[in-house]
Amino acid sequence: MDIAALSIGMNQASLSQNVSIALVKKVMTTAEQNSDGLIKMLEASHPTLGKTIDLKA
Repeated sequence: MDIAALSIGMNQASLSQNVSIALVKKVMTTAEQNSDGLIKMLEASHPTLGKTIDLKA
């Protein structure tokens, strides 16, 4: 087995994994920011939204 080829393959796999993790973190951060913005927008337009429960049958 070629040690150099094995080393290159392992480094490429590690790099690919690190890039994937960084991308997932970025997507999660963006989703969190979008949801925070949506919540703030809903609170500003409907200050009583979610504070009461309609119990009519």
